[in-house]
Amino acid sequence: MKLIIGSDHAGFQLKEYLKAELIKKGFELEDVGTHSEESVDYPDFAHTLALKVEKGEFKYGILICGSGNGISMAANKHKGIRSAICWNKELAKLAREHNDANIIALPARFISNNDAKECVEVFLNTHFEGGRHERRVQKI
Repeated sequence: MKLIIGSDHAGFQLKEYLKAELIKKGFELEDVGTHSEESVDYPDFAHTLALKVEKGEFKYGILICGSGNGISMAANKHKGIRSAICWNKELAKLAREHNDANIIALPARFISNNDAKECVEVFLNTHFEGGRHERRVQKI
C-alpha cells in the first residue's frame, strides 16, 4: 500500500520513526516534509498532503504536528478530506469506522512513539462501517 506522510518541525522526529516502522512493514511512502526540526509552517505540509489525497493519488495520509490540531484543521479545508486527530487506538478505530477518515493527525507532543505506531496500524486496518454513518459522513 502507498501512503503519504507529512509533518511540521514539532512532528519531525515522530514522522521519521513512523516512516521507518512503516517501511519495515512493506509500505511505500511519499514524505512531503518537513525534513528537519527547523521551524516551519504546518499548513504548507498539510495542504500538500491533503491535495494529493483529495486528487486520489493516495487513499490515506498521516499528518503530525505538536498538538495535531493545526495540521488537521488545514487538511480539513480540502474537499473530501476527513482528517481526525487521534492519540489512542480507540479514537483511530472510530475515526475510520464511523467517520471514514482518510487522514490521521497525530499530536507529537502528547503521544509516545509506540502509541502513535499503534494508532496508525489500527487506522489503516479498520474499515468504514457505512450504514447510519454513511448518512452522517455525507453531511460533512
